[in-house]
Amino acid sequence: MKKRCLWAKKDPLIIEYHDKEWGVPVHDDQRLFEFLILEGAQAGLSWTTILRKRDNYREAFDDFDPAKVAVYDDHKIEELRKNAGIVRNRLKIASAITNAQAVLEIQREFKSFDSYIWKFVGGKPIQNRWKNLQDVPSSTRESENMSLDLKKIGFKFVGPTICYAFMQAVGMVNDHTTDCFRHLELLKDHP
Repeated sequence: MKKRCLWAKKDPLIIEYHDKEWGVPVHDDQRLFEFLILEGAQAGLSWTTILRKRDNYREAFDDFDPAKVAVYDDHKIEELRKNAGIVRNRLKIASAITNAQAVLEIQREFKSFDSYIWKFVGGKPIQNRWKNLQDVPSSTRESENMSLDLKKIGFKFVGPTICYAFMQAVGMVNDHTTDCFRHLELLKDHP
């Protein structure tokens, strides 16, 4: 039996996410935007709740196309607030629109959201070697710098903890514990 991070032991959806997605480097702007919005939507909720709603989010938010989300208006916000398949918090919905606009601005300046966001880790994953789940921090200097920079640009729901969860999700850091089978796989695939 494969040994996994302690947080990925019971729910089949979480196990699949852990085994196939979490910590795998993402360089596609649309997927990076998706994870940033989903991490912000998670604030105050469990990641399992968000994963169960992810397909609904993809449908409701035009597959997280920043160009489409950036032009959502008040009518679209009200439509989204009636959608039981997503987190219907007005501030979180509005932040997706604001963040989409900011992503487009970054793409104009840096050519891609990917090249901008990965600069916070020097362009390659940080390979941590945590022995226990308790060792994994909730934020780091890198996530604090990312948060400050994103906020200056105008992003919302991007505190240091949300930024660190985003960094973990998109593989900017390898935070699988050293006894987890994925730690070594990701270390080999993305040194």
